[in-house]
Amino acid sequence: MRRCLLALALLTALPATVNAAKPDLSTQAERSGYKQTGRYDEVIALCDAYQKAFPKAVRCFEFGVSPQGRPMKALAVSTTGALSAEEAQAKGIPVVLAQGGIHAGEIDGKDAGFGLVRDLLQGKSGKGVLDKQVLLFVPVFNVDGHENFKAWNRPNQRGPEEMGFRVTAQRYNLNRDYVKADAPEMQAMLALVNQWDPVVTLDLHVTDGAKFRHDISITGDPVNVGDAELRTAGQALKTGILDKLTAQGSLPVGFYPSFNEYDNPASGFTETAYPPRFSSGYFPLRNRLVMLIETHSWRTYPERVRSTYNAVLDVLELVAEHGPQWRSAEFAADARAAQLGGQPVALDYTTTEEKRIIPFQGYAYTRTPSTVSGGTMTVYDERTPQLWMLPLRDTIVPALTVTAPQGGYLVPSEYAAWVGSKLREHGIQFQTLAQPLAQATVESFNAETVKFASAPTEGHQRTTLTGAWKTNTATLGAGALFVPIAQAKARLVMAILEPQAPDSLAAWGEFNNSFERKEYMEGYVAEEQARLMLAKDPALKAEFEKKLKDDPAFAKNPMARLNFFERRHPAWDTRYNRYPVLRTDRIPQ
Repeated sequence: MRRCLLALALLTALPATVNAAKPDLSTQAERSGYKQTGRYDEVIALCDAYQKAFPKAVRCFEFGVSPQGRPMKALAVSTTGALSAEEAQAKGIPVVLAQGGIHAGEIDGKDAGFGLVRDLLQGKSGKGVLDKQVLLFVPVFNVDGHENFKAWNRPNQRGPEEMGFRVTAQRYNLNRDYVKADAPEMQAMLALVNQWDPVVTLDLHVTDGAKFRHDISITGDPVNVGDAELRTAGQALKTGILDKLTAQGSLPVGFYPSFNEYDNPASGFTETAYPPRFSSGYFPLRNRLVMLIETHSWRTYPERVRSTYNAVLDVLELVAEHGPQWRSAEFAADARAAQLGGQPVALDYTTTEEKRIIPFQGYAYTRTPSTVSGGTMTVYDERTPQLWMLPLRDTIVPALTVTAPQGGYLVPSEYAAWVGSKLREHGIQFQTLAQPLAQATVESFNAETVKFASAPTEGHQRTTLTGAWKTNTATLGAGALFVPIAQAKARLVMAILEPQAPDSLAAWGEFNNSFERKEYMEGYVAEEQARLMLAKDPALKAEFEKKLKDDPAFAKNPMARLNFFERRHPAWDTRYNRYPVLRTDRIPQ
Protein backbone atom coordinates (compact mmCIF):
# COMPACT_ATOMS: atom_id res chain seq x y z
CA MET A 1 0.00 0.00 0.00
CA ARG A 2 2.83 2.37 0.91
CA ARG A 3 4.51 1.61 -2.45
CA CYS A 4 1.30 2.48 -4.31
CA LEU A 5 0.90 5.75 -2.45
CA LEU A 6 4.55 6.63 -3.09
CA ALA A 7 4.21 5.86 -6.80
CA LEU A 8 1.08 7.96 -7.01
CA ALA A 9 2.83 10.85 -5.26
CA LEU A 10 5.75 10.66 -7.66
CA LEU A 11 3.43 10.64 -10.71
CA THR A 12 1.46 13.65 -9.52
CA ALA A 13 4.71 15.50 -8.82
CA LEU A 14 5.91 15.12 -12.44
CA PRO A 15 5.64 18.17 -14.72
CA ALA A 16 2.34 18.56 -16.52
CA THR A 17 4.05 18.13 -19.91
CA VAL A 18 5.11 14.63 -18.93
CA ASN A 19 1.67 13.70 -17.59
CA ALA A 20 -0.31 15.01 -20.56
CA ALA A 21 -0.47 12.49 -23.38
CA LYS A 22 -0.22 13.94 -26.85
CA PRO A 23 -3.62 13.92 -28.61
CA ASP A 24 -3.88 11.18 -31.22
CA LEU A 25 -4.52 12.93 -34.55
CA SER A 26 -4.55 9.80 -36.70
CA THR A 27 -7.71 8.56 -38.38
CA GLN A 28 -9.24 5.11 -38.59
CA ALA A 29 -8.61 5.35 -42.33
CA GLU A 30 -4.87 5.75 -41.79
CA ARG A 31 -4.67 3.07 -39.11
CA SER A 32 -6.50 0.56 -41.31
CA GLY A 33 -4.48 1.30 -44.43
CA TYR A 34 -7.53 3.11 -45.86
CA LYS A 35 -9.65 -0.01 -45.80
CA GLN A 36 -12.04 1.68 -43.37
CA THR A 37 -13.31 5.11 -42.45
CA GLY A 38 -14.18 6.14 -38.92
CA ARG A 39 -17.62 6.73 -37.45
CA TYR A 40 -18.89 10.19 -36.56
CA ASP A 41 -17.68 9.99 -32.96
CA GLU A 42 -14.17 10.08 -34.47
CA VAL A 43 -14.99 13.44 -36.09
CA ILE A 44 -16.08 14.84 -32.74
CA ALA A 45 -12.98 13.48 -30.99
CA LEU A 46 -10.58 14.68 -33.69
CA CYS A 47 -12.12 18.14 -33.77
CA ASP A 48 -11.46 18.50 -30.04
CA ALA A 49 -8.01 16.87 -30.32
CA TYR A 50 -6.85 19.28 -33.03
CA GLN A 51 -7.90 22.26 -30.92
CA LYS A 52 -6.09 20.80 -27.92
CA ALA A 53 -2.93 20.09 -29.92
CA PHE A 54 -2.89 23.47 -31.72
CA PRO A 55 -4.86 25.90 -29.51
CA LYS A 56 -3.52 28.99 -31.28
CA ALA A 57 -4.25 27.69 -34.78
CA VAL A 58 -7.45 25.62 -34.48
CA ARG A 59 -10.88 26.36 -33.13
CA CYS A 60 -13.35 23.49 -33.01
CA PHE A 61 -16.98 24.59 -32.85
CA GLU A 62 -20.54 23.42 -33.36
CA PHE A 63 -22.57 25.22 -36.03
CA GLY A 64 -25.77 23.18 -35.95
CA VAL A 65 -27.56 20.11 -34.66
CA SER A 66 -28.89 17.38 -36.95
CA PRO A 67 -32.49 16.10 -36.77
CA GLN A 68 -31.21 13.03 -34.90
CA GLY A 69 -29.45 15.25 -32.36
CA ARG A 70 -25.84 15.04 -33.53
CA PRO A 71 -23.59 18.12 -33.32
CA MET A 72 -22.46 19.51 -36.68
CA LYS A 73 -18.76 20.26 -36.25
CA ALA A 74 -16.42 22.65 -38.03
CA LEU A 75 -12.74 23.52 -37.59
CA ALA A 76 -11.40 27.02 -38.20
CA VAL A 77 -7.70 26.53 -39.02
CA SER A 78 -5.25 29.42 -39.44
CA THR A 79 -1.96 30.78 -38.17
CA THR A 80 -3.11 34.38 -38.70
CA GLY A 81 -4.63 34.63 -35.23
CA ALA A 82 -8.09 34.93 -36.80
CA LEU A 83 -10.17 31.95 -35.69
CA SER A 84 -13.58 33.61 -35.80
CA ALA A 85 -15.56 35.08 -38.67
CA GLU A 86 -15.42 38.50 -37.06
CA GLU A 87 -11.62 38.41 -36.73
CA ALA A 88 -11.15 37.19 -40.30
CA GLN A 89 -13.38 39.92 -41.70
CA ALA A 90 -11.80 42.62 -39.54
CA LYS A 91 -8.34 41.65 -40.78
CA GLY A 92 -9.43 41.08 -44.38
CA ILE A 93 -8.24 37.47 -44.31
CA PRO A 94 -9.67 35.20 -47.04
CA VAL A 95 -11.67 32.15 -45.93
CA VAL A 96 -11.81 28.83 -47.79
CA LEU A 97 -14.71 26.56 -46.88
CA ALA A 98 -13.98 22.85 -47.51
CA GLN A 99 -17.19 20.88 -47.10
CA GLY A 100 -16.98 17.09 -46.81
CA GLY A 101 -19.66 14.44 -46.73
CA ILE A 102 -22.63 16.32 -48.18
CA HIS A 103 -23.27 12.83 -49.61
CA ALA A 104 -22.06 10.84 -46.64
CA GLY A 105 -21.08 7.75 -48.61
CA GLU A 106 -18.68 9.93 -50.60
CA ILE A 107 -16.47 10.47 -47.61
CA ASP A 108 -13.01 11.09 -49.14
CA GLY A 109 -13.09 14.74 -48.03
CA LYS A 110 -13.34 13.87 -44.34
CA ASP A 111 -10.24 11.67 -44.22
CA ALA A 112 -8.28 13.80 -46.70
CA GLY A 113 -9.14 16.97 -44.80
CA PHE A 114 -8.05 15.72 -41.39
CA GLY A 115 -4.76 14.47 -42.83
CA LEU A 116 -4.15 17.73 -44.67
CA VAL A 117 -4.93 19.92 -41.64
CA ARG A 118 -2.46 17.92 -39.54
CA ASP A 119 0.25 18.15 -42.22
CA LEU A 120 -0.31 21.89 -42.68
CA LEU A 121 -0.02 22.53 -38.96
CA GLN A 122 3.05 20.33 -38.63
CA GLY A 123 4.75 22.04 -41.58
CA LYS A 124 4.79 18.92 -43.76
CA SER A 125 2.67 20.44 -46.56
CA GLY A 126 1.77 23.87 -47.84
CA LYS A 127 4.26 25.80 -45.76
CA GLY A 128 2.98 29.29 -45.07
CA VAL A 129 -0.46 28.91 -46.66
CA LEU A 130 -2.23 29.14 -43.29
CA ASP A 131 -0.45 32.46 -42.69
CA LYS A 132 -2.58 33.98 -45.45
CA GLN A 133 -6.07 32.51 -44.97
CA VAL A 134 -8.50 30.61 -42.80
CA LEU A 135 -9.43 27.06 -43.73
CA LEU A 136 -12.97 26.45 -42.54
CA PHE A 137 -13.21 22.65 -42.59
CA VAL A 138 -16.54 20.82 -42.23
CA PRO A 139 -15.54 17.13 -42.14
CA VAL A 140 -19.11 15.82 -42.51
CA PHE A 141 -22.05 17.95 -43.60
CA ASN A 142 -24.62 15.12 -43.65
CA VAL A 143 -23.92 13.79 -40.16
CA ASP A 144 -27.04 11.61 -39.77
CA GLY A 145 -26.50 10.11 -43.21
CA HIS A 146 -22.92 9.36 -42.15
CA GLU A 147 -24.21 7.17 -39.32
CA ASN A 148 -26.54 5.25 -41.64
CA PHE A 149 -23.40 3.20 -41.97
CA LYS A 150 -22.95 -0.11 -43.79
CA ALA A 151 -21.32 -1.89 -46.69
CA TRP A 152 -22.80 -1.43 -50.17
CA ASN A 153 -24.17 2.05 -49.43
CA ARG A 154 -22.13 3.02 -52.51
CA PRO A 155 -22.38 0.03 -54.89
CA ASN A 156 -20.52 1.91 -57.66
CA GLN A 157 -17.48 2.71 -55.53
CA ARG A 158 -14.24 1.00 -54.42
CA GLY A 159 -13.83 1.39 -50.68
CA PRO A 160 -13.94 1.96 -47.88
CA GLU A 161 -15.43 -1.28 -46.52
CA GLU A 162 -18.39 0.56 -44.99
CA MET A 163 -19.61 4.11 -45.39
CA GLY A 164 -22.54 6.45 -44.78
CA PHE A 165 -25.58 6.98 -46.99
CA ARG A 166 -26.34 9.58 -49.64
CA VAL A 167 -29.27 11.36 -47.98
CA THR A 168 -30.11 12.68 -44.51
CA ALA A 169 -32.22 10.97 -41.86
CA GLN A 170 -35.18 12.92 -43.28
CA ARG A 171 -34.14 11.64 -46.75
CA TYR A 172 -33.12 15.02 -48.11
CA ASN A 173 -30.36 15.14 -50.70
CA LEU A 174 -28.45 18.13 -49.38
CA ASN A 175 -26.91 18.85 -52.76
CA ARG A 176 -30.41 19.52 -54.10
CA ASP A 177 -31.34 21.77 -51.18
CA TYR A 178 -29.27 24.94 -51.43
CA VAL A 179 -32.09 27.24 -52.53
CA LYS A 180 -35.17 25.63 -50.98
CA ALA A 181 -33.24 24.86 -47.74
CA ASP A 182 -35.74 22.36 -46.36
CA ALA A 183 -33.20 20.43 -44.30
CA PRO A 184 -32.12 21.70 -40.86
CA GLU A 185 -28.57 20.78 -41.88
CA MET A 186 -28.76 23.10 -44.90
CA GLN A 187 -30.18 25.90 -42.79
CA ALA A 188 -27.20 25.50 -40.46
CA MET A 189 -24.77 25.51 -43.41
CA LEU A 190 -26.30 28.67 -44.88
CA ALA A 191 -25.95 30.37 -41.49
CA LEU A 192 -22.29 29.33 -41.45
CA VAL A 193 -21.79 30.70 -44.98
CA ASN A 194 -23.56 33.96 -44.11
CA GLN A 195 -21.32 34.36 -41.07
CA TRP A 196 -17.96 33.50 -42.65
CA ASP A 197 -18.55 34.57 -46.30
CA PRO A 198 -15.88 32.30 -47.84
CA VAL A 199 -13.97 33.55 -50.88
CA VAL A 200 -13.96 29.96 -52.20
CA THR A 201 -16.16 27.01 -51.28
CA LEU A 202 -15.04 23.45 -52.04
CA ASP A 203 -17.70 20.74 -52.22
CA LEU A 204 -15.96 17.36 -51.91
CA HIS A 205 -17.58 14.40 -53.69
CA VAL A 206 -17.01 11.08 -55.44
CA THR A 207 -18.41 10.42 -58.92
CA ASP A 208 -20.63 7.63 -60.10
CA GLY A 209 -20.40 6.31 -63.64
CA ALA A 210 -18.17 4.32 -65.94
CA LYS A 211 -14.71 2.84 -65.56
CA PHE A 212 -11.87 4.95 -66.95
CA ARG A 213 -8.40 6.13 -65.94
CA HIS A 214 -9.07 9.75 -64.98
CA ASP A 215 -8.99 10.03 -61.20
CA ILE A 216 -10.64 13.37 -60.48
CA SER A 217 -12.88 16.00 -62.05
CA ILE A 218 -12.91 19.71 -61.27
CA THR A 219 -15.98 21.75 -62.10
CA GLY A 220 -17.39 24.93 -60.69
CA ASP A 221 -18.33 28.52 -61.29
CA PRO A 222 -18.46 31.36 -62.05
CA VAL A 223 -16.83 30.05 -65.22
CA ASN A 224 -19.85 29.80 -67.52
CA VAL A 225 -22.50 31.54 -65.40
CA GLY A 226 -23.00 34.49 -63.10
CA ASP A 227 -21.19 37.82 -63.17
CA ALA A 228 -19.26 38.04 -66.45
CA GLU A 229 -16.20 39.76 -65.01
CA LEU A 230 -15.95 37.43 -62.01
CA ARG A 231 -15.65 34.49 -64.43
CA THR A 232 -12.01 35.44 -64.96
CA ALA A 233 -11.27 34.58 -61.33
CA GLY A 234 -13.37 31.42 -61.53
CA GLN A 235 -11.53 30.22 -64.60
CA ALA A 236 -8.15 31.03 -63.02
CA LEU A 237 -9.05 28.95 -59.97
CA LYS A 238 -10.28 26.02 -62.04
CA THR A 239 -7.31 26.07 -64.42
CA GLY A 240 -4.90 26.45 -61.51
CA ILE A 241 -6.27 23.34 -59.77
CA LEU A 242 -6.18 21.29 -62.98
CA ASP A 243 -2.60 22.33 -63.72
CA LYS A 244 -1.39 21.56 -60.21
CA LEU A 245 -3.14 18.18 -60.12
CA THR A 246 -1.56 17.24 -63.43
CA ALA A 247 1.88 18.15 -62.08
CA GLN A 248 1.14 15.96 -59.03
CA GLY A 249 0.52 12.92 -61.23
CA SER A 250 -3.27 13.00 -61.48
CA LEU A 251 -5.32 12.69 -64.66
CA PRO A 252 -7.90 15.41 -64.00
CA VAL A 253 -10.77 16.49 -66.25
CA GLY A 254 -12.51 19.86 -66.22
CA PHE A 255 -16.08 18.58 -66.62
CA TYR A 256 -18.25 15.99 -64.90
CA PRO A 257 -17.59 12.75 -66.86
CA SER A 258 -21.12 11.42 -67.30
CA PHE A 259 -21.96 9.96 -70.71
CA ASN A 260 -24.59 11.60 -72.89
CA GLU A 261 -26.20 8.20 -73.37
CA TYR A 262 -26.42 6.02 -70.29
CA ASP A 263 -23.63 3.41 -70.18
CA ASN A 264 -22.39 4.22 -73.70
CA PRO A 265 -18.84 5.65 -73.77
CA ALA A 266 -19.00 6.43 -77.50
CA SER A 267 -21.76 8.98 -76.87
CA GLY A 268 -19.30 11.41 -75.27
CA PHE A 269 -19.90 14.13 -72.70
CA THR A 270 -21.76 17.39 -72.13
CA GLU A 271 -20.55 20.08 -69.74
CA THR A 272 -23.47 21.46 -67.77
CA ALA A 273 -24.19 24.66 -65.87
CA TYR A 274 -26.03 23.43 -62.81
CA PRO A 275 -29.06 25.21 -61.30
CA PRO A 276 -28.74 26.61 -57.78
CA ARG A 277 -30.18 23.60 -55.97
CA PHE A 278 -26.55 22.42 -56.34
CA SER A 279 -23.60 24.04 -54.56
CA SER A 280 -21.91 24.75 -57.89
CA GLY A 281 -24.96 26.67 -59.12
CA TYR A 282 -25.73 28.39 -55.82
CA PHE A 283 -22.54 30.23 -54.86
CA PRO A 284 -22.18 32.14 -58.16
CA LEU A 285 -25.55 33.76 -57.36
CA ARG A 286 -23.83 35.14 -54.25
CA ASN A 287 -20.87 36.29 -56.43
CA ARG A 288 -18.55 33.78 -54.79
CA LEU A 289 -16.21 31.13 -56.20
CA VAL A 290 -17.10 27.46 -55.84
CA MET A 291 -15.41 24.29 -57.04
CA LEU A 292 -16.91 20.81 -57.12
CA ILE A 293 -14.14 18.27 -56.54
CA GLU A 294 -15.16 14.75 -57.57
CA THR A 295 -12.73 11.85 -57.26
CA HIS A 296 -13.46 8.86 -59.50
CA SER A 297 -15.41 6.15 -57.71
CA TRP A 298 -13.51 3.23 -59.28
CA ARG A 299 -10.14 4.41 -57.99
CA THR A 300 -9.18 2.82 -54.66
CA TYR A 301 -9.94 4.66 -51.45
CA PRO A 302 -6.31 5.61 -50.67
CA GLU A 303 -5.92 6.94 -54.22
CA ARG A 304 -9.10 8.99 -53.91
CA VAL A 305 -8.12 10.41 -50.53
CA ARG A 306 -4.72 11.43 -51.92
CA SER A 307 -6.33 13.13 -54.94
CA THR A 308 -8.72 15.04 -52.66
CA TYR A 309 -5.87 15.98 -50.32
CA ASN A 310 -3.91 17.38 -53.27
CA ALA A 311 -6.87 19.27 -54.72
CA VAL A 312 -7.67 21.02 -51.43
CA LEU A 313 -4.00 21.83 -50.89
CA ASP A 314 -3.81 23.22 -54.42
CA VAL A 315 -6.73 25.55 -53.72
CA LEU A 316 -5.13 26.77 -50.50
CA GLU A 317 -1.91 27.51 -52.38
CA LEU A 318 -3.82 29.39 -55.07
CA VAL A 319 -5.77 31.40 -52.49
CA ALA A 320 -2.56 32.19 -50.63
CA GLU A 321 -1.30 33.72 -53.87
CA HIS A 322 -4.48 35.27 -55.30
CA GLY A 323 -6.95 35.44 -52.41
CA PRO A 324 -7.00 39.23 -51.88
CA GLN A 325 -7.29 39.80 -55.63
CA TRP A 326 -10.19 37.33 -55.93
CA ARG A 327 -11.87 38.84 -52.89
CA SER A 328 -11.71 42.29 -54.48
CA ALA A 329 -13.19 40.83 -57.67
CA GLU A 330 -16.07 39.36 -55.64
CA PHE A 331 -16.77 42.68 -53.93
CA ALA A 332 -16.76 44.41 -57.32
CA ALA A 333 -19.29 41.82 -58.52
CA ASP A 334 -21.41 42.61 -55.46
CA ALA A 335 -21.44 46.27 -56.46
CA ARG A 336 -22.43 45.40 -60.04
CA ALA A 337 -25.20 43.11 -58.82
CA ALA A 338 -26.69 45.97 -56.83
CA GLN A 339 -27.09 47.84 -60.15
CA LEU A 340 -28.98 45.07 -62.00
CA GLY A 341 -32.38 46.79 -61.83
CA GLY A 342 -33.84 47.06 -65.34
CA GLN A 343 -31.13 44.84 -66.86
CA PRO A 344 -31.50 41.37 -68.42
CA VAL A 345 -30.32 38.62 -66.07
CA ALA A 346 -29.74 34.99 -67.08
CA LEU A 347 -31.50 32.62 -64.67
CA ASP A 348 -31.01 29.32 -66.47
CA TYR A 349 -28.51 27.93 -68.96
CA THR A 350 -28.25 25.27 -71.64
CA THR A 351 -25.47 23.61 -73.61
CA THR A 352 -25.52 24.02 -77.38
CA GLU A 353 -25.10 21.19 -79.89
CA GLU A 354 -21.65 22.48 -80.83
CA LYS A 355 -19.05 19.79 -80.09
CA ARG A 356 -15.36 19.08 -80.30
CA ILE A 357 -13.41 15.83 -80.13
CA ILE A 358 -11.20 15.30 -77.07
CA PRO A 359 -8.82 12.52 -75.97
CA PHE A 360 -10.09 10.64 -72.93
CA GLN A 361 -8.15 8.06 -70.92
CA GLY A 362 -10.34 4.97 -70.88
CA TYR A 363 -10.11 1.20 -71.05
CA ALA A 364 -10.93 -1.31 -73.74
CA TYR A 365 -14.57 -2.31 -73.52
CA THR A 366 -17.26 -4.30 -75.25
CA ARG A 367 -20.96 -3.61 -75.74
CA THR A 368 -22.93 -6.82 -76.04
CA PRO A 369 -26.50 -8.08 -75.54
CA SER A 370 -27.29 -9.07 -71.96
CA THR A 371 -29.16 -12.26 -71.06
CA VAL A 372 -29.98 -10.69 -67.68
CA SER A 373 -31.47 -7.31 -68.59
CA GLY A 374 -32.29 -8.00 -72.19
CA GLY A 375 -30.54 -4.75 -73.07
CA THR A 376 -26.98 -3.88 -73.99
CA MET A 377 -24.29 -4.25 -71.34
CA THR A 378 -20.87 -2.63 -71.18
CA VAL A 379 -17.90 -4.67 -69.94
CA TYR A 380 -14.60 -2.85 -69.22
CA ASP A 381 -11.17 -4.47 -69.36
CA GLU A 382 -9.12 -2.58 -66.77
CA ARG A 383 -5.98 -4.48 -67.84
CA THR A 384 -6.06 -2.75 -71.24
CA PRO A 385 -5.75 1.05 -71.28
CA GLN A 386 -7.29 2.69 -74.31
CA LEU A 387 -7.39 6.24 -75.57
CA TRP A 388 -10.95 7.22 -76.43
CA MET A 389 -11.58 10.07 -78.88
CA LEU A 390 -14.97 11.36 -77.79
CA PRO A 391 -17.26 14.31 -78.54
CA LEU A 392 -17.57 16.99 -75.84
CA ARG A 393 -20.27 19.66 -75.91
CA ASP A 394 -19.11 22.52 -73.69
CA THR A 395 -20.57 25.75 -75.12
CA ILE A 396 -22.97 27.05 -72.48
CA VAL A 397 -25.45 29.84 -73.20
CA PRO A 398 -28.41 31.41 -71.35
CA ALA A 399 -31.68 29.49 -71.67
CA LEU A 400 -33.86 31.85 -69.61
CA THR A 401 -33.23 35.59 -69.34
CA VAL A 402 -35.48 37.89 -67.34
CA THR A 403 -35.27 41.67 -67.00
CA ALA A 404 -34.83 42.57 -63.35
CA PRO A 405 -37.40 44.91 -61.80
CA GLN A 406 -36.24 48.47 -61.23
CA GLY A 407 -37.34 48.46 -57.61
CA GLY A 408 -37.78 44.89 -56.38
CA TYR A 409 -40.39 42.39 -55.29
CA LEU A 410 -43.44 42.68 -53.07
CA VAL A 411 -44.57 39.72 -50.98
CA PRO A 412 -48.14 40.04 -49.61
CA SER A 413 -48.49 39.90 -45.84
CA GLU A 414 -50.23 36.52 -45.92
CA TYR A 415 -47.01 34.99 -47.30
CA ALA A 416 -44.57 37.24 -45.47
CA ALA A 417 -43.72 34.98 -42.53
CA TRP A 418 -42.49 31.92 -44.40
CA VAL A 419 -41.04 33.77 -47.40
CA GLY A 420 -39.25 36.13 -45.03
CA SER A 421 -37.83 33.14 -43.17
CA LYS A 422 -36.41 31.75 -46.44
CA LEU A 423 -34.90 35.10 -47.37
CA ARG A 424 -33.23 35.39 -43.95
CA GLU A 425 -31.68 31.94 -44.35
CA HIS A 426 -29.89 33.20 -47.45
CA GLY A 427 -28.87 36.53 -45.92
CA ILE A 428 -31.09 38.47 -48.33
CA GLN A 429 -32.09 42.01 -47.36
CA PHE A 430 -35.75 42.98 -47.18
CA GLN A 431 -38.02 45.28 -45.23
CA THR A 432 -41.47 44.86 -43.73
CA LEU A 433 -43.97 47.55 -44.72
CA ALA A 434 -45.41 49.28 -41.67
CA GLN A 435 -48.28 50.85 -43.64
CA PRO A 436 -50.65 49.45 -46.27
CA LEU A 437 -49.81 50.05 -49.92
CA ALA A 438 -52.97 51.14 -51.74
CA GLN A 439 -53.53 50.89 -55.51
CA ALA A 440 -49.83 50.60 -56.23
CA THR A 441 -48.66 50.20 -59.81
CA VAL A 442 -47.04 46.78 -59.97
CA GLU A 443 -46.31 43.90 -62.29
CA SER A 444 -48.24 40.66 -61.75
CA PHE A 445 -47.64 37.23 -63.27
CA ASN A 446 -50.63 35.21 -64.44
CA ALA A 447 -49.78 31.70 -65.53
CA GLU A 448 -50.94 30.79 -69.03
CA THR A 449 -50.06 27.13 -68.51
CA VAL A 450 -49.30 25.19 -65.35
CA LYS A 451 -47.63 21.78 -65.42
CA PHE A 452 -47.42 19.84 -62.17
CA ALA A 453 -44.78 17.12 -62.00
CA SER A 454 -46.22 13.61 -62.01
CA ALA A 455 -43.81 12.37 -59.31
CA PRO A 456 -42.34 14.08 -56.24
CA THR A 457 -38.82 15.47 -56.07
CA GLU A 458 -37.30 16.00 -52.64
CA GLY A 459 -40.80 15.81 -51.16
CA HIS A 460 -42.11 18.54 -53.47
CA GLN A 461 -44.44 18.54 -56.43
CA ARG A 462 -42.43 20.68 -58.80
CA THR A 463 -44.28 23.08 -61.08
CA THR A 464 -43.47 24.56 -64.49
CA LEU A 465 -45.18 27.82 -65.44
CA THR A 466 -45.51 29.80 -68.62
CA GLY A 467 -46.77 33.36 -68.67
CA ALA A 468 -45.51 36.92 -68.51
CA TRP A 469 -45.32 39.90 -66.17
CA LYS A 470 -47.95 42.55 -66.95
CA THR A 471 -48.58 45.99 -65.49
CA ASN A 472 -51.38 46.00 -62.93
CA THR A 473 -52.50 47.66 -59.71
CA ALA A 474 -52.60 46.04 -56.30
CA THR A 475 -53.30 46.86 -52.68
CA LEU A 476 -51.13 45.23 -50.04
CA GLY A 477 -51.71 45.29 -46.32
CA ALA A 478 -49.26 46.30 -43.63
CA GLY A 479 -46.78 43.52 -42.99
CA ALA A 480 -46.04 42.91 -46.66
CA LEU A 481 -42.37 42.54 -47.60
CA PHE A 482 -40.37 44.66 -50.01
CA VAL A 483 -37.28 42.87 -51.35
CA PRO A 484 -35.04 45.41 -53.10
CA ILE A 485 -33.17 44.39 -56.22
CA ALA A 486 -30.42 46.85 -55.28
CA GLN A 487 -28.36 44.45 -53.19
CA ALA A 488 -25.33 42.23 -53.64
CA LYS A 489 -27.45 39.06 -53.77
CA ALA A 490 -29.73 40.39 -56.54
CA ARG A 491 -29.19 37.29 -58.69
CA LEU A 492 -30.13 35.06 -55.78
CA VAL A 493 -33.24 37.19 -55.13
CA MET A 494 -34.34 36.63 -58.72
CA ALA A 495 -33.51 32.91 -58.57
CA ILE A 496 -35.82 32.58 -55.57
CA LEU A 497 -38.69 34.90 -56.55
CA GLU A 498 -38.89 34.78 -60.35
CA PRO A 499 -41.62 32.15 -60.96
CA GLN A 500 -39.96 30.61 -64.02
CA ALA A 501 -36.46 30.30 -62.54
CA PRO A 502 -35.52 26.59 -62.27
CA ASP A 503 -35.19 26.50 -58.48
CA SER A 504 -37.53 29.31 -57.47
CA LEU A 505 -40.02 28.87 -54.65
CA ALA A 506 -42.70 28.57 -57.33
CA ALA A 507 -40.77 25.90 -59.24
CA TRP A 508 -40.47 23.85 -56.05
CA GLY A 509 -44.25 23.95 -55.68
CA GLU A 510 -44.35 26.31 -52.70
CA PHE A 511 -47.15 28.35 -54.32
CA ASN A 512 -49.13 25.47 -55.82
CA ASN A 513 -52.26 26.58 -53.97
CA SER A 514 -52.34 29.56 -56.30
CA PHE A 515 -52.61 27.27 -59.32
CA GLU A 516 -55.46 25.07 -58.08
CA ARG A 517 -59.15 25.75 -58.75
CA LYS A 518 -60.89 26.43 -55.45
CA GLU A 519 -64.47 27.31 -56.54
CA TYR A 520 -66.67 25.99 -59.32
CA MET A 521 -69.94 26.84 -61.03
CA GLU A 522 -72.30 23.89 -61.29
CA GLY A 523 -73.09 22.85 -64.85
CA TYR A 524 -76.76 23.74 -64.70
CA VAL A 525 -75.87 27.18 -63.29
CA ALA A 526 -73.25 27.72 -65.99
CA GLU A 527 -75.80 26.79 -68.67
CA GLU A 528 -78.25 29.33 -67.28
CA GLN A 529 -75.68 32.10 -66.89
CA ALA A 530 -74.23 31.49 -70.35
CA ARG A 531 -77.61 32.03 -71.97
CA LEU A 532 -78.14 35.26 -70.03
CA MET A 533 -74.65 36.49 -71.03
CA LEU A 534 -75.23 35.67 -74.70
CA ALA A 535 -78.54 37.52 -74.69
CA LYS A 536 -77.05 40.62 -73.08
CA ASP A 537 -73.71 40.88 -74.94
CA PRO A 538 -73.67 40.67 -78.78
CA ALA A 539 -69.89 40.97 -78.85
CA LEU A 540 -69.53 38.00 -76.52
CA LYS A 541 -71.97 36.03 -78.67
CA ALA A 542 -69.90 36.79 -81.78
CA GLU A 543 -66.68 35.77 -80.02
CA PHE A 544 -68.24 32.47 -78.88
CA GLU A 545 -69.58 31.63 -82.33
CA LYS A 546 -66.24 32.39 -83.95
CA LYS A 547 -64.45 30.10 -81.51
CA LEU A 548 -66.92 27.32 -82.25
CA LYS A 549 -66.16 27.71 -85.94
CA ASP A 550 -62.38 28.09 -85.69
CA ASP A 551 -61.63 25.53 -82.96
CA PRO A 552 -63.16 22.07 -83.58
CA ALA A 553 -61.70 20.66 -80.35
CA PHE A 554 -63.36 23.44 -78.38
CA ALA A 555 -66.64 22.88 -80.19
CA LYS A 556 -66.66 19.21 -79.20
CA ASN A 557 -65.78 19.80 -75.53
CA PRO A 558 -68.82 20.66 -73.35
CA MET A 559 -66.69 21.58 -70.30
CA ALA A 560 -64.48 23.90 -72.36
CA ARG A 561 -67.53 25.62 -73.77
CA LEU A 562 -69.01 26.22 -70.31
CA ASN A 563 -65.59 27.32 -69.01
CA PHE A 564 -65.54 29.98 -71.75
CA PHE A 565 -68.45 31.68 -69.98
CA GLU A 566 -67.30 30.97 -66.42
CA ARG A 567 -64.04 32.86 -67.05
CA ARG A 568 -66.00 35.91 -68.21
CA HIS A 569 -68.52 35.82 -65.36
CA PRO A 570 -68.22 38.00 -62.21
CA ALA A 571 -68.05 34.80 -60.15
CA TRP A 572 -64.72 33.86 -61.70
CA ASP A 573 -61.84 33.64 -59.18
CA THR A 574 -59.42 36.25 -60.51
CA ARG A 575 -56.64 35.02 -58.19
CA TYR A 576 -56.61 31.58 -59.79
CA ASN A 577 -53.31 31.02 -61.63
CA ARG A 578 -51.97 34.33 -60.33
CA TYR A 579 -48.51 34.12 -58.79
CA PRO A 580 -48.86 36.03 -55.49
CA VAL A 581 -45.45 37.76 -55.48
CA LEU A 582 -45.42 41.07 -57.36
CA ARG A 583 -42.73 43.21 -58.95
CA THR A 584 -42.39 46.96 -58.62
CA ASP A 585 -40.28 49.65 -60.24
CA ARG A 586 -40.59 51.90 -57.19
CA ILE A 587 -39.23 51.67 -53.69
CA PRO A 588 -42.21 51.87 -51.28
CA GLN A 589 -42.08 54.89 -49.02
